[in-house]
Amino acid sequence: MPKFLTQKQINNFEKDGFVSPLNILSVEECLQIKDELEDAEKTWPEAFEGTARNNPHLVFKFLDEIVHNKRLLDAVEDLIGISILAYHTVLFIKEPKDEGFVSWHQDGKYMGLSEDVGVTSWMALTESNALSGCMSMIPGSHKYMHEHIDTYGKNNILTRGQKIDAVDETKAVLTPLRPGQCSLHCPTVIHGSQPNKSDYRRIGFAIQTYMRTDIKQTLGRTSAQLVRGTDEHNNFDLLERPSINMETSQIKIRNKVNHEWGDILYNGAVEKRNY
Repeated sequence: MPKFLTQKQINNFEKDGFVSPLNILSVEECLQIKDELEDAEKTWPEAFEGTARNNPHLVFKFLDEIVHNKRLLDAVEDLIGISILAYHTVLFIKEPKDEGFVSWHQDGKYMGLSEDVGVTSWMALTESNALSGCMSMIPGSHKYMHEHIDTYGKNNILTRGQKIDAVDETKAVLTPLRPGQCSLHCPTVIHGSQPNKSDYRRIGFAIQTYMRTDIKQTLGRTSAQLVRGTDEHNNFDLLERPSINMETSQIKIRNKVNHEWGDILYNGAVEKRNY
């Protein structure tokens, strides 16, 4: 029996490649996290620049708590089972009137994982809607991996500016989220987002991806967090949770993980950006 999702939501995930919205945090909980995030930006601005926006859950307790949120993990367990690894996280922050966008892509294309399965969570820490540039999904596009083109576009906030051509945008479904809600999508569903045309920041926290413990990294050994269940496969070096914000030892671990992550994401690329 499912712990969090309804059977209809599970069926929709399997059919469409995503399910949204899910109520994970209360508005009050989300506002507290947003305040902690913005306080941290003032105290440690270097922790939110360039590649440092990757894996911030390894150095900030308030983001680590999202990764380990019971309601979120219950929803993920309903989709992939009880033993769960969290592979990578990233902050997607679009400032007011920001021209940054995310082109049509599939998360799993450059992740180097042995199977294109799992669940990506995208948590809204501020209002995410059509005006502020919420995500759009192409239902049913997760059946196979598509070819991508690396553009390195100036305003494209993906690593390579990768995109899929010939996407039928008439099929796109917007996934607006209020603060504290998240969407779940599989690594092969085609999705993207437009610039933030609003007067407020659009802050999203993505967990890419929750995966089974039998999944392997094909491009070299790297790290992940065991967030539920047991790991009987030892395919990843298991990471500890931060005990305080920006602990020196955890910063070193985040930097090491981000270096490994960069090598994987840019494998075979002609250019490497500070993303």
